[in-house]
Amino acid sequence: MFTGIIEEMGTIRQVQKGRSSAVLEITAGKVLEELRIGDSIAVNGVCLTVISFDRSGFSADVMHETLNRSSLAGLSGGSRVNLERAMRADGRFGGHMVAGHVDGTGTIAEIRRDDTAVWYRIRAGDSVLRYIVEKGSVAVDGISLTVAAVGEKDFSVSVIPHTAAETTLGERRTGDRVNLETDMIGKYVERFLNWPAGDSRQTKSGQKNESRQGGKGGITREFLSQYGF
Repeated sequence: MFTGIIEEMGTIRQVQKGRSSAVLEITAGKVLEELRIGDSIAVNGVCLTVISFDRSGFSADVMHETLNRSSLAGLSGGSRVNLERAMRADGRFGGHMVAGHVDGTGTIAEIRRDDTAVWYRIRAGDSVLRYIVEKGSVAVDGISLTVAAVGEKDFSVSVIPHTAAETTLGERRTGDRVNLETDMIGKYVERFLNWPAGDSRQTKSGQKNESRQGGKGGITREFLSQYGF
């Protein structure tokens, strides 16, 4: 689990491409502190597992599925990336809950300045936009941001100068692809609301595990309202 608060920018040292996967070698500094093999690091918002490291960087495998669903396939030597270690249970929670499992990619359609702020308008598909709500949270290349506006084909975020300077957003240009992860709470709520009515499953003990409505229906809006949701 991550928070979307970027710890540092790293640099791609090398990309070792296989037939359908890759290994990223990334130069870094801060995220190497107390690092161990098997630890998770979000690279541009994608949760990757550390397979080796030295004093100047680390390496991580990237699976075929990850390359297909994210912008990591477009990285090359010299590319800058946002890095964040998995959150500590005793740390400050400054962003929002980010799983590091991107929902897809978007394209930067417009960048404009508004006094000290920088606005980014990002075009995305319906499968992502359906979970984007105004004033809600979204992770863009792993950066926790607040949605400022939502359109039919895009959404916008307003970024302070510090965020632009300390992350790869400050280097992005119109037409660049970015990784997008929507707020996970919305996806869970949708799943619960669309669970088939009357569905029951067998538990390990062999007994039927029916819905709280006695197996007569799934979770509905009326059910949630009745129990205070």
